[in-house]
Amino acid sequence: MRITLDTNFLISATQWDYSVANKLLVKLIERNDPLFVSKEIIDEFSGILMRDFDYSYLEIQEIIPFVMMFAKLVQPIEKIEVIKEDSDDNKILECAVVSNSEFIITYDLRHLLILKEFRGIKIIKPEELFGIINS
Repeated sequence: MRITLDTNFLISATQWDYSVANKLLVKLIERNDPLFVSKEIIDEFSGILMRDFDYSYLEIQEIIPFVMMFAKLVQPIEKIEVIKEDSDDNKILECAVVSNSEFIITYDLRHLLILKEFRGIKIIKPEELFGIINS
């Protein structure tokens, strides 16, 4: 399965060892599923870690290579403007399209999960994907 990782998934998976997101990430890495992020997703991830989790610049420089060990960095080529209320979330769709992802995993109830699907890419919560791969 080809999967785009939303920023909120990355935060949950890397900050809480016993979260469903963390367990799912471990499972996806074990299965060798291709996981994708873009520079924009990584930049947002870094910003949230610094702002909300008091990470220093040096700590950010340690965690980003860790993320890049399991996620492939892609460069979106198409500008997507589907989400008007929070246009920043379009970067997730752009990453999923360029990577030919089958799934986007996210906790974003207001802008992404409400879409359910975009161009054949299923948009689901980590708990749902966890259930799919364990069935």
